[in-house]
Amino acid sequence: MYRFISELKNIYGKAPEQKPESKPTPLTVSLDENTERLKKRFNGSADLTVHKMELRGIRFGIITIEGMVNKEILALGVIKPVSEETYEGTPKDAFEKIKSKILYTAEQVEVLTLEDVDKFIMSGFAVIAIDGCAKMLALGIQGFSFRSVSEPDSDVVQRGSKEGFVEPLRINMSLIRRRMKTPRLKFETMTVGSDSRTDICLCYLTDTVSPEILGKLKKRLDSINLKTVMASGYIAPYLEQKGDFSFFSGVGISERPDTVCGKISEGRIAILVDGTPSALIVPFLFVEYFQTLDDYSNRAYFATLTRWLKYIAFFIAIMLPGVYVAVGSFHPELFPSQLLGKIAGSIAATPMPLGVETIVIHFVYEIMREAGLRMPQPLGHAVSIVGALVIGETAVNAGLIGAPTLMVVALTAICSYVIPSLYAPTAILRFLFIIAGAFLGIWGVILLFCMVLVNICGKKSFDVPYTAPVSPFSMTAMRDVFVRAGWKQLSKSTSTVQTMPGTDLQGCESDE
Repeated sequence: MYRFISELKNIYGKAPEQKPESKPTPLTVSLDENTERLKKRFNGSADLTVHKMELRGIRFGIITIEGMVNKEILALGVIKPVSEETYEGTPKDAFEKIKSKILYTAEQVEVLTLEDVDKFIMSGFAVIAIDGCAKMLALGIQGFSFRSVSEPDSDVVQRGSKEGFVEPLRINMSLIRRRMKTPRLKFETMTVGSDSRTDICLCYLTDTVSPEILGKLKKRLDSINLKTVMASGYIAPYLEQKGDFSFFSGVGISERPDTVCGKISEGRIAILVDGTPSALIVPFLFVEYFQTLDDYSNRAYFATLTRWLKYIAFFIAIMLPGVYVAVGSFHPELFPSQLLGKIAGSIAATPMPLGVETIVIHFVYEIMREAGLRMPQPLGHAVSIVGALVIGETAVNAGLIGAPTLMVVALTAICSYVIPSLYAPTAILRFLFIIAGAFLGIWGVILLFCMVLVNICGKKSFDVPYTAPVSPFSMTAMRDVFVRAGWKQLSKSTSTVQTMPGTDLQGCESDE
């Protein structure tokens, strides 16, 4: 028992402090010594290549990682011009000649430590080393393969750009820069993950962003003590408010560069993670889940209608099964008289209680959804057919489940996909509302709803109230919440996210 408690304490206890990083290892003047030390750091990895050559008494070395550089540019743009030139003087003179007169690569960086050599060659650079010179030259000739720019599958729009983020960080930065041609747009790079050393980039407008929010974001990113960062979801929990326990996230995510540009113009900060085709957005408010790019491409009246449909679909997705179970189990008199007989007959004909029956159907639906999502696409249709035949037809005819319950579950499932970014909290809250309705009736549903409401009203995203501008209320900002005003009215507003009512940025570092 003591061992079990100790293991739980180690798992959920305070994260261990990061060990202080060792001092950087400076390069030496010996080419052989530098390359041998580099090979030892990589433990003789097969993809580390060192090409050595000697010209007029000066020895050169070109260090690359196989598969990370463009071989054609390396051969014709680096090795050929370097080998065809004549060199006189010291190795340092040869280094300066290569840097300023021979190679005209757009990206050139002088490297002074072995750690920097590691970083650059693993990022697709070719590093030129000269025997007798205690520094190297990194050349940006990346040539690794990546997916082409295409429309994201999870964030489709009818009227708008069909471009979405891809995996390489630099391409994602260019997609944003193409849409915001202003020098006020700043890209600031950082590295996270002690082993993966993943590059991340902060994108913001220098005259619009809040310095307090920016400083707090950098402090939270510096506190990340992960060894590997393979996706943006790795760092999202570190950006949440300390002590925050909520199903909803204060960190937004988008795969569309145009959406990210719109958020940046409102004073927010976008975080691009190398290797991930999406961007994190902070601060993020609850009402933004119901806003899409199509809202601003269509007429205001139609955008207002679709936004109301999203709000209604969200409440149906989380509360309809719970209300149905509560009314059917404890308050059947609330059903219309024409419907009461059919529902009562369905409940009486099934072997399980209504609450258990609803939970079982939802559980089976989640299994089918996960199976259809993970299995190969050609087999996904087979899962749909089996689910429709076994659950939709056979189970109802056999009397295992009721037709009204199945209809409620189907309507709930459809509504939950209206806002895909809210599916995870919606799925959990749906089960909780069913359990509350099964045990406490309609009063249990109301009690749980009040608890969820209090939870999101007390939540903050970088000291900005999560439910702003509804609570605290702001009439100006309400023009883009339940009703989407026309562009002539929206263009008059110069407010940013940090000017939301209730925002307190004075004690911005208090929760650290």
